[in-house]
Amino acid sequence: MKTTTRVAVIGGGVVGCSVLYHLTKLGWSDVMLLERSELTSGSTWHAAGGFHTLNGDTNMAALQGYTINLYKELEALTGMSCGLHHVGGVTLADNQERFDMLLAERAKHRYMGLETEIVTPDEIKKIAPVTNTDGILGALYDPLDGHLDPSGTTHAYAKAARMGGATIETHCKVEETNQRADGTWDIVTNKGTIHAEHIVNAGGLWAREVGAMAGVYLPLHPMEHQYIVTDDIPDIYNMDSEHPHVMDPAGESYLRQEGRGLCIGFYEQPCRPWAVDGTPWDFGHELLPDDYDKIEDSIAFAYKRFPVLETAGIKSVIHGPFTFAPDGNPLVGPVPGMRNYWSACGVMAGFSQGGGVGLMLAQWMIEGETERDTFAMDVARFGQDVITPGYTLPKVIENYQKRFSVAYPNEELPAARPFRTTPMYDIFSDMGAVWGQQYGLEVANYFAREEGEPSYETPSFRRSDAFGATAREVNAVRSSVGINEVQNFGKYRITGPNARAWLDRIMAGRIPKEGRLSLTPMLSPKGRLIGDFTVSCLGEKEFQLTASYGSQAFHTRWFEKNMDEGVILENISDRRTGFQIAGPKAREVLAACTRSDVSEMKFMDVRRMCVGMADCIVQRVSYTGDLGFEIYCDAMAQRQLWWTLWNAGQEHGMQPFGMRAMMSLRLDKFFGSWLSEFSPDYTAAETGMDRFISFKKNVDFIGRAAAEAERETPPARQLCAFEVDAETADVVAYEPIWIEGKVQGFCTSGGYSHYAGKSIAQALIPRELAQDGLEVEIEILGHMRKAKLITTPLFDADGARMRG
Repeated sequence: MKTTTRVAVIGGGVVGCSVLYHLTKLGWSDVMLLERSELTSGSTWHAAGGFHTLNGDTNMAALQGYTINLYKELEALTGMSCGLHHVGGVTLADNQERFDMLLAERAKHRYMGLETEIVTPDEIKKIAPVTNTDGILGALYDPLDGHLDPSGTTHAYAKAARMGGATIETHCKVEETNQRADGTWDIVTNKGTIHAEHIVNAGGLWAREVGAMAGVYLPLHPMEHQYIVTDDIPDIYNMDSEHPHVMDPAGESYLRQEGRGLCIGFYEQPCRPWAVDGTPWDFGHELLPDDYDKIEDSIAFAYKRFPVLETAGIKSVIHGPFTFAPDGNPLVGPVPGMRNYWSACGVMAGFSQGGGVGLMLAQWMIEGETERDTFAMDVARFGQDVITPGYTLPKVIENYQKRFSVAYPNEELPAARPFRTTPMYDIFSDMGAVWGQQYGLEVANYFAREEGEPSYETPSFRRSDAFGATAREVNAVRSSVGINEVQNFGKYRITGPNARAWLDRIMAGRIPKEGRLSLTPMLSPKGRLIGDFTVSCLGEKEFQLTASYGSQAFHTRWFEKNMDEGVILENISDRRTGFQIAGPKAREVLAACTRSDVSEMKFMDVRRMCVGMADCIVQRVSYTGDLGFEIYCDAMAQRQLWWTLWNAGQEHGMQPFGMRAMMSLRLDKFFGSWLSEFSPDYTAAETGMDRFISFKKNVDFIGRAAAEAERETPPARQLCAFEVDAETADVVAYEPIWIEGKVQGFCTSGGYSHYAGKSIAQALIPRELAQDGLEVEIEILGHMRKAKLITTPLFDADGARMRG
């Protein structure tokens, strides 16, 4: 056995073998895989082997498309069969909400190049004849859907990796992982110790246990999952071609042909977590006992949807555990707070996602970044200091139960909530706050303060029943003054003699002088947006950074990777909190709460001052695009600061406002939003963020060469705003833009401007077409809506109020 290697991949399932193959494909041959038993000895061997492209996240859908197209390449490369069955599949919709979701997904697929289509009940009968279409409105047909041989596919990955120079060591159980001072790892196994530069945890069912060896908690949990294979069915074996897949969300089931019969699996509501306190090391090729009681209701529903099942005998029952993350997506990438430790686990849909996971992780390790935004599967989306096993378990159960549920753009799932709250939680709740959550934190979406306003926002693809309350809050900001909590900003304190120099290198924009703040993008080496920051200079050696609260671990990981001597980084996101006040009366409210002179505070100024009894940092800036101030204090003083501001605001008609109003207000100024307009999928020049890059500063900031290149040769697409002729549904994201009869762009986000009374969308379109007044069509829920490109902000077009 080798005793040194560049990369040690732990786990010999389909994901581990995919990672190993992609590392060799991208040029690293000194890599090895360690498997405690035989390849596939976990969830892989008993998987149903289905694959599909449908995923609510477009980047995940694209990676699933990559995975599916990779299988023929693997077969050609290795001469091995993956047992491919490209039979196509339909996802059924039995109500308008499910049909809306399919219409939205079909629209996304247009610009992604996926050839899906909406089909009628009559067409479903022709495609999938065993389906009873009573009550079905339609379906989404995907020709790429299919299934394969799990074992054959895994071994094809393994052979391809060996052909690229990798080695695979089976019956090699990892017992310890110990990090050396230089960041490399000693991996103690039952066959000896291996020294590796990098570890990849692809442990599957054992990923939690492997992570614990390094002091890492990965939010994963195995769930019992059961599918049934029938005896021969004449209606199946007499068909001229193989029966396609049928996903029936109403019945929480998936069905496909298996030999001369059918295979049907269920995501039942009375589901059961497995191995709550740890996966046994000796578990492998065993199955769990059959449990018909658990799926009794699901089977009864399936008999109605697929009547041929009622008279079919059962050949076998496959009941085994699969591992899930709290949101159902994989956990991939460098583990925050660790050096050279990588995650490739939680890949529940291994044969849909395994190839894409392997490619992204290999790019990350070898090239330093991935070719597309991977935040939906980034292990950093769950903070190591935030998420616990007690949170993970109920969220995994919820995700399993909602596997086939409609995914609404405004839905707030209830499990494991409330978890993390600010000192304002009870005060806001008493004021009618309707809560959402971000990164485990409760965040007020809106306030149901008037009779008839709903205390629960009904999930919908159309304008929700929070529309009226949101309009009221927007009006309060634009006409008088509103107050909103700023807890849901990520906040960082940067100090030390080299703080300014470090910020100049890591941020692309200008680093402000003392008493001022600036807006700046943070770029990857390839020039992609990895941060959208406000930098406040509190002193020559003290700065505050603010950005997305949900990206704390993502951003902290990047800071630590690129840290310099003489710089101290502190994540103070939960230590420093406060409020923003915005609207024409905001200055008067603040002036009434402090003895400091705020009349001379210019736009983008930052001052320390005492507000009420609290020592605060006050910034003259607001994401609402209005006259406004961000006021930060110690978390222990937040309630006192609230009552000071709230009492002073009453004579001016102050109202609280939540995130629904905030996202409407920002549309008035065409402000972008993190992970919508600004994400690692886009560059600064594409999104207009290049206006904040300081090309004059004499610093080789990260991403400068790529940004300079785009300055010389502008990118092909440009972010623009559109006024949309919408009815009851607004743009959410990824709706296609039709120009001259073909798709030439897509929406990044949108919504309703309550101030202007207009539906607004932001979108990326070809730069040469980005002219004021351009007329396009945007596909929203299957309907073509006329839209016009606009360049003048809807509110305060000259910035007089915001800057005045």
